[in-house]
Amino acid sequence: MMVALRKIATSLLAIVLVAFAARLTFAWYQTHQIPAQVRHTVPFQTETGHIAYSVASGKGFSSPYERDSGPTAILPPVYPLLVAALFKIFGIYSIGAYFAAIFLNIIFSTATSVPIYYAAKRIASVEIASLAAWFWASFITAIRMPTEWIWDTSLSALLVATVVWATLELPTSRRWRDWSAYGLLWGLVLMTNPAPVSVFPFLLAWLVYRRTKRDKQHSRPTSELAKPLLAFALTLLCCLPWTVRNYVVFHRFIPLRSGLPFELYVGNNENYDERRSGLTPTITFEREVLRYLKMGETSFMDEEKRKAFAFISTHPRVELTLFAKRFVAFWIGTAQPIQAFLENDSLLLRAILIGNFLTAIGAAFGIAIFFIRRNPYAFPLATFPLIFPIIYYVTHTSLRYRHPLDPVILLLTAIALWHSRSWLCAAPCPSVPTRRQTRRRISN
Repeated sequence: MMVALRKIATSLLAIVLVAFAARLTFAWYQTHQIPAQVRHTVPFQTETGHIAYSVASGKGFSSPYERDSGPTAILPPVYPLLVAALFKIFGIYSIGAYFAAIFLNIIFSTATSVPIYYAAKRIASVEIASLAAWFWASFITAIRMPTEWIWDTSLSALLVATVVWATLELPTSRRWRDWSAYGLLWGLVLMTNPAPVSVFPFLLAWLVYRRTKRDKQHSRPTSELAKPLLAFALTLLCCLPWTVRNYVVFHRFIPLRSGLPFELYVGNNENYDERRSGLTPTITFEREVLRYLKMGETSFMDEEKRKAFAFISTHPRVELTLFAKRFVAFWIGTAQPIQAFLENDSLLLRAILIGNFLTAIGAAFGIAIFFIRRNPYAFPLATFPLIFPIIYYVTHTSLRYRHPLDPVILLLTAIALWHSRSWLCAAPCPSVPTRRQTRRRISN
């Protein structure tokens, strides 16, 4: 009996099936809370939905705020084009397109269990891999997110988890095909969600370091560095058509997306001035969208950047406070988690706040364990939670902005929990390998 239970508990297929069932069940429940007449329109009333509408209507990649406003680069192309394809197949703003988009998000979220499992297995053991994948399968935010947003969030989580897995596997590979696939994978990531670009140079530098170290150990020529360079070149090549399109349309260099100045000003403007404390905000999202429609994208972004930098430079103390609040909001889900927990009656929201808090703490302990044990995978895994969120500390954050990072967070939490369990075991338990143990595993 115990053998059978262990086999099920460590079965990736069982984990995937449970993850799929949990997400599908939540989607069924959630969609039945939405009136039928609004299901096919309201969920698409975002920049993604509006751009997808423009593409499907033959107007090109344009108009992120519903009214015709011309070409845009405010979002990268992959997910809006995917939604546009659903519009073409099922009808624009149709109930079929809504259910197809939700189902695709569920598939993306469910599939994320696979790279989490294999990344953790590469690092440690089947037991830890299973625990990390079970965490993802049952994580409240991951169950909720595919239905909550018709956005790239679930796809981004899958791509980030796949990048982690691929990064951990690559140091042992000498095949050009694997390194080419890694470069193409990063190209897909950046054309879906540019935020992970901040960790790309760190991971590539780590891969170069690992390749150089292995070459010296095995007395190989340093030409092995050509493979990381190939991956880098292919990543740039994937982004090139989009960058060229942006230059032709906007007459300026926009490699990934144009919306950063807007995001910066949304989180850094006169509303946050201490002298306006308690007053009604004068700067709203709706007001800025009207200005965008009036000015056009290029002029609007230039103006937003100028105003955001002016506010930041003249309000240094306010910026420190905002930075701290965004830090808390990114990791917990709100800048005032205790107040939100006590004042909100929603069990779902409370579960999300608790889950985010515990996994943030778990990830911190997981990183500490990696570095204490001098595990060679410590650097790439720590890079994600340390580097990825910085852009949101500086601009503004939301509950869904952390989600692409959640696969790494849950993997690190599983490491921390399992290692804590090993301290309490009477007999030795599988744990995070040390540098020497990892080297031995790789060489074998």
